Formats: sequence, structure tokens, C-alpha cells
Amino acid sequence: MMSSNIFPAFISQDQVSKIQASSKIEVNPFFEVPITPFFDVTSAIIFAFMMGISISWLRKHGKGEFSYGLIGEFNEIITKVLSTAIVPLLPFFIFGNFSKMAFTGSVFAVLSIFWKIFLCVIALHLLYISALFIINGVYTKKNPVVLIKNQIKGYLTAVGTQSSVATIPVNLECAKQNSVSKGIRDFVIPLGATVHMPGSMITITACTFTILTMYGMDHSYLLMLRYMAILGIAMVAAPGAPGGAVMSALPFLPVVGIPSEGELASLLITLYLTQDSFGTAANISGDTAISVGIDKIFNKHIVKNNDYKDGFNDEIINAKEI
Repeated sequence: MMSSNIFPAFISQDQVSKIQASSKIEVNPFFEVPITPFFDVTSAIIFAFMMGISISWLRKHGKGEFSYGLIGEFNEIITKVLSTAIVPLLPFFIFGNFSKMAFTGSVFAVLSIFWKIFLCVIALHLLYISALFIINGVYTKKNPVVLIKNQIKGYLTAVGTQSSVATIPVNLECAKQNSVSKGIRDFVIPLGATVHMPGSMITITACTFTILTMYGMDHSYLLMLRYMAILGIAMVAAPGAPGGAVMSALPFLPVVGIPSEGELASLLITLYLTQDSFGTAANISGDTAISVGIDKIFNKHIVKNNDYKDGFNDEIINAKEI
């Protein structure tokens, strides 16, 4: 609603003309290292789902220790590569893209549009987070203002780190301050860091809509709904690292008519990364809000009915002592 009614007012034809004219100027790298991926992203997502569910099933039946250990070690390898090679180079990637836009003369036209878009996006983030805390606060009969106050530390940490995974320890502490039992917060917060990414969804959708509008491409409600539905699935596979969400979204850009490689995709990546901090903060804050409601659901419908009998219920009931 905001995108269709407010965003077009920020886009002038003069600015669009400058951006489109600059796209005709080619800037080629000194050299390229072509790397063919083992899988395309869609195949990788399906394979990851299949392996994850299968290994969980094996573990449930007392098998799959080797597979579980292998996947765990592979996860550590990927995390190490991200932390030591990919994440430190991201600022250089952003610098390079902005340098290219400066050379082609489009940087000021792009920024004059997108700084207003980003203010709207951050407002949407805050509205979404507030709504989650209010809904879960009312449901659990806790003061939403107090719940939000306890989350400020986690929000600011996410703004500084740009990583959902790096913010998990602080977010666990925020959930503890909101009286979420240890078992629930230890489950919901890490899981939410990889599957609950509303801030990233809002940002990617808003930036994509703006790019489509700027270049006079189709941006109908039906098309954007299809795009958001696909992104909802793709975000599950997004790594909890800076830029992970937008990189997972790239293969699905052709759904809205944007090539997954080229000028428009590069523009989307750059714009997303410049505000990734706030998207990450919205993601992890939403995780805490959801954990508050899930904690009550667990106590009310499972622990109370004695449907969970492996000792975890005692931990939940005595949450305030932990």
C-alpha cells in the first residue's frame, strides 16, 4: 500500500532519465574470475530442505550421526568463510558500486530517490515490530512498552553487527528479560534468526518495487504478491550474515522481470546492503516478540495438559528461576 501510493511521489522523470542514461555507460573490470556454481540457488534450497528433513528424521530414529556431524562441520566451514572472507569484503563491494554510479553520473539521482524510500522502509520496520510486541503483549498480558524497552539492546546490537547470527546471544538475553523460559528462547531465537526475516522482506520488496517503477516495468499487485510469496520461501535459506537475504533473493528477480545479473541486480544489492543493519534489527526484534507469545502457548496448551514429559516442562515452569 505504501509502495504504490507514496513511493511514486519520490520519483521524478528527470531523475529517472539521468539513471537510465547512465546505464548505457559501460564500466568493465580489469579482470574477471568466472566461477560456475555447483547448484543454482533454487536447486540448492530444495536440496537443503531435503537433507535437513531427512537428517532430522534419521536422528529421531537413532541414526544419522555421521550425516549430522558432517553437516555440522560443513556449517562451521561456511560460517568461517563468511566471517573471514565475505563479510570483510562487503564494504569494498558497496564502495565499488557507488564509485561506478559516481563515474556514470547516476549516484546523486539514485540517492535522492532512495534516501526517502529508506525512511519509509525503516518506519515500516518499526511499525511491524511494534505490532508484534503489542499483539503478543496483549495475548500474554504483559506490558508491550516494557517488552519493547527490553529489546532495545538487541536492536542496537543488530544495527551494529548487521548479522542475525552474531546477535543471537544478546537477543537471548532480551528474551530472558521478557520472562521467556529458557527452553523456548533457546529454540525460537536461533530458529528465527534463519527463518523469520520480515525486515529483509520489507526492504527487498520496497527496493524492487522502486526499481520497477523507475524503469517503467510492470509492478502490479498480483506480480508483487507472487514475488513476496516466493521470497518467503527463499528467505528460509538465507544465511544470517550481512547481505545474505538479498543474495538468496537474486535468483527470483526474473519473476518480476529483473535479470538476476546485471545493472539492476547490482543496484538492488548495493541499496539493500546500505541499510541492512535496520533490516537485521527488525528481524531479530520480531523473533523476541514471537518467543513471548510462543512461551505462553507452550505453557497453556502443552505443559498444562502434560503433553510434554521429558523434563523440559519443569524447566519451563521454573523459568523465572533460571
